[in-house]
Amino acid sequence: MKKRAADLRHRAERQLREHPVKKLSVADHADAKRMLQELQIHQIELELQNEELKLTKAEVDAGLEKYTDLYDFAPVGYFTLTHDGTIQQVNLTGTSMVGVQRSRLLGQRFVALIDPKHRRDFNAFLAKVFIDDARQSGDFELTRPDQPTLIVNIAAKCQINGKECHTVVVDITDRKKVEDILRRNEALFAALLNQAPIGVYVVDDQLRMVQVNPRAEPLFSKIEPLLGRSFAEIIRTIWPKRVADDAEKRFRHTLKTGEPYQSLEFVERRKDTHVKEAYEWQIQRVTLPSGDHRVVCFFNDITERKRAEETQRRVEVLAASNAKLKQEIIRRQAVETALTKSEQQAQALLKQSRLLQKKLRESSHQNLLALENQRKEISHELHDKISQVLIGINVRLAVFTRTAGVDSEAMAPVRELVEESVRIVHDYARELRPAMLDQLGLIPTLSTYINEIPRRKGRQILFTASPDVEALDNDKRTVLYRVAQEALVNVTKHAQARNVNVTLRHARGGVCLEITDDGKAFDVDLLASPQWSQRLGLTGMRERVEMVNGVFSIVSTPGKGTTIRAVIPIGKSSRRK
Repeated sequence: MKKRAADLRHRAERQLREHPVKKLSVADHADAKRMLQELQIHQIELELQNEELKLTKAEVDAGLEKYTDLYDFAPVGYFTLTHDGTIQQVNLTGTSMVGVQRSRLLGQRFVALIDPKHRRDFNAFLAKVFIDDARQSGDFELTRPDQPTLIVNIAAKCQINGKECHTVVVDITDRKKVEDILRRNEALFAALLNQAPIGVYVVDDQLRMVQVNPRAEPLFSKIEPLLGRSFAEIIRTIWPKRVADDAEKRFRHTLKTGEPYQSLEFVERRKDTHVKEAYEWQIQRVTLPSGDHRVVCFFNDITERKRAEETQRRVEVLAASNAKLKQEIIRRQAVETALTKSEQQAQALLKQSRLLQKKLRESSHQNLLALENQRKEISHELHDKISQVLIGINVRLAVFTRTAGVDSEAMAPVRELVEESVRIVHDYARELRPAMLDQLGLIPTLSTYINEIPRRKGRQILFTASPDVEALDNDKRTVLYRVAQEALVNVTKHAQARNVNVTLRHARGGVCLEITDDGKAFDVDLLASPQWSQRLGLTGMRERVEMVNGVFSIVSTPGKGTTIRAVIPIGKSSRRK
């Protein structure tokens, strides 16, 4: 203050020198002149102080206005409470939350706004705020006049004076609704967990492994059993004790406090495989509808990336240590960049090609399924409806011939025509889909089909089958029947073979269909060419076999003939997506 007053006096004296006052009428009155000069200096000092006070007041008013706006229009409610919960101050957001005017709120107890079933908990919460210096937080429900109940999070901290506490009220109604939705969709969470593109596993509040998605299973491939086992025991089997102790400590901390943890880079040699691996991982705590906690770990294997980075660092060190090769390295780096770009473009084209190929295969599979279903439906209609109608007509004709006294020989051509129609309908139905395939199985159906193939001079077809092939489900039996049917059609049309062997036998984990002939061979590599893509039905055979996770192969050797082989696994049908 003294320094400021001296500064003001110097400024006043300088201003007086620059603007001197008029001389007194009595020149020799020195004392009066000095006194007047002191008064003028003091007046100027007061004026300067007054200007500074005005500026300071303007700044204070502006700051107060900003503080008031920030306080009143904050996105959360602010309340100042006493020991007994009396409301001393409240912002506009807080009044809007509770639906009561500020003038009516001030002086009232905050607990009156709390839902009656939570008031005891709130009083305990408020008491803890004034006992403990730490910030306290809790979720409560607020009742509002003529409005739905509001779910809020209340965070409070005692002020330094120990008489009041600042309270922040946040509307979490929507968040609670979302949490309720999440709790009702645990099954969806499990499904998403299994489809996650990264490794995910879950441990319960007893630190036991309870869930592992497919991406995480390779990490624990040597641990059996896995689910229900102690997580501490599992990680000590995989990692050294130092690493395992640290991981267990972090999991327990997150489980207890809810504080998440993220490790951007983790590189360590595994204890079980002795291979150095690198991961990015993080853990978070989730709460189940029952109130129990789980810790979810998300991780991504970055071993290959770290190896690539390590290789790059070694290259850079070697480049820095050999100055003579600097220009050559720069040139090679430029070439490498161009090659990388070219490779990326090639990879993008390859990826696009594979995607198109996948879509084409899916479309082909769908078409085959639709075609087979249509064949089955049409065959059913022909066999069970049209055929029955024709048989009924023939029966009625016989009855009509007897009752009407019509010459039976005159009606014989009509009845023969109807019987021929029945036979044609049966042939069409059997060609579309033989009913005995569903009723009797693959072996009788295929045997019947082979026996009905027209025999050319010198041609022999030998069929052998193992009974256990009937363990296949209906879809897979249909696939093998269609492959055999198409292959035998090709043999009769194109192969000019004298001997054909059809074998159905049990293979390792499945059934093997093999059709071998000694006829003309062909170049198997030509199957991929546009000229052969639609010939011989070979593409359809391959698509059908792959559709049920089978393996299809063709071997054709000049002078020896052709062998078509289809191996289909036994078990529940699982078509490829």
